[in-house]
Amino acid sequence: MTVKLGVPSKGRLMEKTFDWFRQRGVLLTRTGSEREYAGAVGGIEGVSLVLLSAGEVPRELAAGRLHFGITGTDLIREKLPLWEQQLQCMQELGFGQADLVMAVPKAWVDVDTLDDLDAVAAAFRITHGMRLRIATKYHRLVRDYLRHGGVADYALVDSQGATEGTVANETAEAIADITSSGETLRANHLKVLKEEPILKSQATLWRSRLAPVDDQDRNVIKNLIDQLSL
Repeated sequence: MTVKLGVPSKGRLMEKTFDWFRQRGVLLTRTGSEREYAGAVGGIEGVSLVLLSAGEVPRELAAGRLHFGITGTDLIREKLPLWEQQLQCMQELGFGQADLVMAVPKAWVDVDTLDDLDAVAAAFRITHGMRLRIATKYHRLVRDYLRHGGVADYALVDSQGATEGTVANETAEAIADITSSGETLRANHLKVLKEEPILKSQATLWRSRLAPVDDQDRNVIKNLIDQLSL
């Protein structure tokens, strides 16, 4: 068998991940064309590189098809409700930081907290005969956050891209999305509630608790952990 390491297949997340491993003596390289998703590992024996989207890493780790994987905390927590039973958090990598936040129109000058949002949502339902719509792709995390915050009268609208534009497009009244600088929110005339973020996320190295291993794999995993100083 081979110990499989899953890494995001493109963009800054891939580049930063490659840099992080290289600084620890493990050389990850992409081989072939941009469409081939093939890679190689140097500096350590018995580890193979699997390139895939960051969103696929949680599923592959939970299924035991990857031994290790790099992806954001947000994707693990959203996609794997039992993640602590399935995965071990090995190391936060210090890049890819972003907050999952709740944002409302800037024009809602009196809405700054979850209590304010709850009041607006109740009034919205009375006035319009429908629940206030919140666009997001993080349904589980947002639902839990709003429940703990006491917000009841809302409906989640699925948004897999350009979430910040849903308010201007009148397909939602508020959003919950990941942000690093807040510039896109401000450009779309949205403001973040003055609450703790729904989740603080960053790129993290995870280990699957469910991936099958034999004696040879255990030796490789020990060598990798030692090499990375985990």
